[in-house]
Amino acid sequence: MALSRVCWSRTALWGSAATPGPYVTRRLQLVRSGLDWGGPRSSKLHLSPKADVKSLISYVVTKTKVINGKYHRFLGRNFPRFYVLYTTFMKGLQMLWADAKKARRIKANMWNHNIKFHQLSYREMEHLRQFRRDITKCFFLGIVSIPPFANYLVFLLMYLFPRQLLIKHFWTPKQQTDFLDIYHTLRKQSHPEILCYLEKIIPLISDVGLQWHMTELCTKIQRGTHPAIHDILALRECFSNHPLGMNQLPGFQMKALSRAMLLTPYLPSLLLRHRLKAHTTVIHQLDKALAKLGIAQLTAQEVKSACYLRGLNSTHIAEERCRTWLGEWLQISCSLKEAELSLLLHNVVLLSTNYIGTRR
Repeated sequence: MALSRVCWSRTALWGSAATPGPYVTRRLQLVRSGLDWGGPRSSKLHLSPKADVKSLISYVVTKTKVINGKYHRFLGRNFPRFYVLYTTFMKGLQMLWADAKKARRIKANMWNHNIKFHQLSYREMEHLRQFRRDITKCFFLGIVSIPPFANYLVFLLMYLFPRQLLIKHFWTPKQQTDFLDIYHTLRKQSHPEILCYLEKIIPLISDVGLQWHMTELCTKIQRGTHPAIHDILALRECFSNHPLGMNQLPGFQMKALSRAMLLTPYLPSLLLRHRLKAHTTVIHQLDKALAKLGIAQLTAQEVKSACYLRGLNSTHIAEERCRTWLGEWLQISCSLKEAELSLLLHNVVLLSTNYIGTRR
């Protein structure tokens, strides 16, 4: 009995030691958690390295915007003329970059879906056409600026000759109006030469009826009368073969037509003919896409740009009159076949010379 009592007392003693109270258990849990985490947690929240980098970038961007705003206000207050050029140049770079990204998306879509140029929508075709011309102009500046320190000379030339060296993205609003007027004046100088050639070839036309229609058309234009659509379409046969077909035009007439289309005339006759064909074909494809879209879907700026491309100085003509003229052009263009595109080329002169508001 005495031995059993001793055993029971030992068991009670060791059991009380092996089973700690709630206070001791809590302390043990805290010690273990401290060992696991390497010490007690701080009350402050520490960001991850990525969050630190993002916060630093946002801080730098915010400060840069503030400094840039102060710099713009300083330029606008102390150098107003330079500020106009500076802001125009920066906006031009942004627009050119946006155009490049859009052209890249269009080309990628054409490549992925095996789409040809003439299968694009009107706005996509027009964007690619204009972007190609802009890049060609910028490419020349890039070539000139390759030699060391030549970029300083390029900036000087850009300032002195903005019309010849810069695209419209880098023109001020006043420069856009003035330069478009200058370009139209230059291409209008070729109109008398083109009409004079049409008069000279009248005896070479085999059909007597076509001779009479050509004489009437030239007389109307010389008297300042705007020709009707049927007056022009009646001569489509003359422009499909000799003497006014695209392959029968003489060199001096192609040079005059190149100036009327704002293309360089300083090329050999073979290249002039090829370029005029390509340019007229693109306009014909644009006309078909525009007829499918509808003139009513175009904005005012798109209407004026379309008219200017086709020979009309739309900068000083009301929007509604531009839409009316563009409708007449589309009626003629969409009635022509590929072999009759010489008439579309001459239509730049025939339809635009005496339109209301163009004789200034």
